[in-house]
This record gives sequence, structure tokens and C-alpha cells, in this order.
Amino acid sequence: MNGNLFERWMAEGSVSIPNMLIKTYKQIGLSDNECMLFIQLHVFIESGNYFPTPVELSERMSASSDEVSAMLRTLIGRGVLGMDQFEDKEKGVYFEAYTLQPLWNRLLQSLKEEEQVKKEVHKEHQEQNVFVRFEKEFGRPLSPMELETLKIWMDEDQQSPELILTALKESVLSGKLNFRYIDRILFEWKKNGIISPEAAKTYGEKFRVRQLQRTGKQEQPRNDSGIKRPQYNWLES
Repeated sequence: MNGNLFERWMAEGSVSIPNMLIKTYKQIGLSDNECMLFIQLHVFIESGNYFPTPVELSERMSASSDEVSAMLRTLIGRGVLGMDQFEDKEKGVYFEAYTLQPLWNRLLQSLKEEEQVKKEVHKEHQEQNVFVRFEKEFGRPLSPMELETLKIWMDEDQQSPELILTALKESVLSGKLNFRYIDRILFEWKKNGIISPEAAKTYGEKFRVRQLQRTGKQEQPRNDSGIKRPQYNWLES
């Protein structure tokens, strides 16, 4: 008995329902009944019935045929459900069919918007980290002009937060912690097509070698704490 039921079950086949529909149907403005209607439409279409009647749909739902008809009209009016006309070349006739492409497009748009929000949140966190790191290195709150300079680097010059922090490290390494010096480093990198921290690190290593060769590899002077400071000057690049 169970074997026959299993064979019948398998004969019914299966339909893949996109997870995005289940996860985000509320976000795109669908009710529970409307989402179920789309699922039933999808099942009918996958089985070869491209234009199920409201009665056929209502038989699989807890909604009446009149309620299904109203939902179909509403969904078409909202541009979430589409209607197409196809030609049966064998019979030489045209027939109407529902298309779920508008729904898939809406889900794709929702996914793009979600990714955009994530990118903006990530960018905001990165920018905030830049402000915090600068204040930590400078040992004080940044002035309004300095904050504005950071915003210009990121918004107008399109310098990435990672590259700005790399320039900050370079200025610390050079023993010249000021915005003019950091701006010069960023300008030099941009002029030479440096857009990643890795490329900046490689370029900086080559730059230091040239600087040492130019100065004859002189002994690095010590500061008040007795720590040697390298004589690298990006203002003289």
C-alpha cells in the first residue's frame, strides 16, 4: 500500500520555489494569500497550464474563486503579475498566459536594494573607522577643517578608506604626522595609479629605497626618545 502511495507521490513531480520569494514577499508588498497565489500559479505553469482559471486556483487555496479573481486583477494592476500571448504553431491559434517575470524582476530589484544598503552601511563603518584611527594617531579630536579634508579625500577624490589609512601609516613611518604630508602621499599614489593598500605598500618600499639612495644611506637621526626615525620625505618625491 505504502509503495503505491510513494509511486503516486513521485509521479506528481516537484517544483522549485525560489527562496527569495519566501523570504522577501512581505518586503515587496505581497500578502500571505498573494504569495500563495503566486506559488500556485508557478506550479500550474511548470506543469504546462499557463492560464489556470480562478476556479482551478481556488480549489488549491483557502480563497474563493471571486477572491482569487480580485487578487489576479490587483496583482496585474500593480505590475507584479504579467499577461502574455503565445502562438500554438501546431494548432495555428493564439492563447493567453500568465507570466511571473514581473515578480522575478521585483525580487531581483529587492535583492539589489538590499545589497546597496549593506554596501552603504559597510562604507559608513569604514569611514567612521578612519576618523577614529586618525584621532588615535594624532592623540586629539580632529578639527572641523581636518574632518572636512577626510570627507573630501573619500567623497570627491574617491580615495578608499583603506588607502587613506595606509597613507596615515606611511606618514607615521616617515615621522611627519600632518594632513599636508598625508595629502601629498595620496596625491602621489593617485598620480601613479595606486588604488590598493598592497600596491601602495610596494610603491612605498621602492620609494624608500630611492630616498635612501638619494641621501647616500645616511645614519637615521634619533628623536628625543632615542628612537631612530627614517629620513623619508614624500614632499620631495
